[in-house]
Amino acid sequence: MAGSLNKVQLIGRLGADPEIKQMVNGKNVARLSLATSQTWKDKSSGEKKEKTEWHRVVIFNEGLVNVVQQYVKKGANVYVEGQLSTRKWKDESTGQDKYSTEVILQGYNSSLTMLDSRGNNNNSNLVSENKSSLPNDNLNQDSSDLDDEIPF
Repeated sequence: MAGSLNKVQLIGRLGADPEIKQMVNGKNVARLSLATSQTWKDKSSGEKKEKTEWHRVVIFNEGLVNVVQQYVKKGANVYVEGQLSTRKWKDESTGQDKYSTEVILQGYNSSLTMLDSRGNNNNSNLVSENKSSLPNDNLNQDSSDLDDEIPF
């Protein structure tokens, strides 16, 4: 169908550690339970209200699965971008058809970004180790090195 778009963008927190499984083809898949919340003030009572939605996120992209497996834990704040997909299966005990709608991260138009700052998560060691390899690391030089007049 020309002119259609299936794109989902979510920012939320993981409700559990990621679940990593191996598929029949030997590749890993990651499953996340992502919570997004909406807050508002009730007009009649003035009370603060909150509604949380839970989203199933399934990651097939091997690079993202590896990042999730190593660095993402319960409570992590993440941004995900993917596509909605509804799958159908038969419940073996009742014989009824069941449906599940998931956000799928697969291919080049999917992404996952960890949003926690250095001090607020368990990945602070990772960020600190990588910081030393950044080219701007020497910008915090002693100010006496920068006292030269600029000729223009």
